[in-house]
Amino acid sequence: MSDSATSVPRERQGADSRGMTVADVQSRSAALVENIERVISGKPEAVRTALTVLLAEGHLLIEDVPGVGKTMLARALAASVGGSINRIQFTPDLLPSDVTGVAVFDQSESRFEFKPGPVFANIVIGDEINRASPKTQSALLECMAERQVTADGVTYALTRPFTVFATQNPVEMEGTYALPEAQRDRFTARLSIGYPDAAAEAEMLTWRDEGDPLERLRPVVELPELIDMIETTHHVFASPAVKEYTVALARATREHPNLRLGASPRATLQLLAAAKARAAMDGHEFVLPDHVAALADVVFSHRVMLAHRLGDRGTDAAAATTEIIADIVKTTAVPSGG
Repeated sequence: MSDSATSVPRERQGADSRGMTVADVQSRSAALVENIERVISGKPEAVRTALTVLLAEGHLLIEDVPGVGKTMLARALAASVGGSINRIQFTPDLLPSDVTGVAVFDQSESRFEFKPGPVFANIVIGDEINRASPKTQSALLECMAERQVTADGVTYALTRPFTVFATQNPVEMEGTYALPEAQRDRFTARLSIGYPDAAAEAEMLTWRDEGDPLERLRPVVELPELIDMIETTHHVFASPAVKEYTVALARATREHPNLRLGASPRATLQLLAAAKARAAMDGHEFVLPDHVAALADVVFSHRVMLAHRLGDRGTDAAAATTEIIADIVKTTAVPSGG
């Protein structure tokens, strides 16, 4: 894909209003990836995807079998950046107020006082999110979409940045509640980590001889720097042609004969936001079509639904969805100037 017409206008080049440049974002992102890979070995793309979502101020759904490092990835990223971190273990008896907070009556003041829940943090790790009831899952909808909590008619703003890293096991479905489409659409991206290769697994055994590697991780980016990185990422330039290409990919999912549900307009917005983050991580002042194409699967795959006839045949939904999105990327032309 060509970058001949995507060069950034002169007034957008260099640092943003806070003084951080794209080159700064690139160097700090590289430091974060290196730090996280001390814990998550042999999965560079999974690490980069998680960091992309964080810089895009989105949310990440990690689906995989037990024991491959879903929670470890989220905790390693959280430990690598400054700011507050909370972890919620989702269970069937978890209540919405256990997530968002609850009003407690203060006898000395003769009034109710709101006690913030664990969702009030920069990074919230939601373990096994599909084990909570739909009522509790829905408590996250407002948090993830609007970054606020409304309790007893009063709205409380969440801290910035605010990112949810949620995990779930797609194999063991007994005692779980499938995430509704509205909930899945709040997640910017979905990824599966997969099993490590033999060398990475052997290296993991060596690390464990020296203790828990997470305990040795220290932040390499402090909270003010992270906010500056996010702001700089938001100002990465996307040309009209790149935006047109992003829309074309989303619309193609809605028109594909093998999909009965395509990507939402929210998905289009989040794909471009993620592409800006990836461009900044790569040291680019502007988004290339390649950045958009590279992220189409992780942004779209959990939002689309296969046609009934494919599900009836026992098709591996994840593999079929990935194949369809890859075909859409391959067959969607980049607009002139992109």
